[in-house]
Amino acid sequence: QLQASGGGFVQDGGSLRLSCAASDRTFSRGAMGWFRQAPGKEREFVAAVRWDAGRTYYSDSVKGRFTLSRDNAKNTVYLQMNSLKPEDTAVYYCVGRVIWNVQYSNPKHYNNWGQGTQVTVSS
Repeated sequence: QLQASGGGFVQDGGSLRLSCAASDRTFSRGAMGWFRQAPGKEREFVAAVRWDAGRTYYSDSVKGRFTLSRDNAKNTVYLQMNSLKPEDTAVYYCVGRVIWNVQYSNPKHYNNWGQGTQVTVSS
């Protein structure tokens, strides 16, 4: 139901854009976003968008560097990642939630997960 793409390998300071397409408008009253998980670490919230309001939320670690946007017509979100750092290296997972919930940074509140896409930033 969620198809993610766009990961890859980039050097410190580089940029990548991730995409996540939903198969339909299931999340139009909820949220879509991204989590990431580095080896040996817990899954971490990255960014989310409340679909109906278009409001975006970011973790402190990516605020100012990452931008989450949405395309209503395509049921797709994009994560533009700039000024990437080695500590951004992780598997990134697209998520979706049917109904908006204020606990948008809690992975337990998302029951739709896309396949992960690897992002590797070299120093």
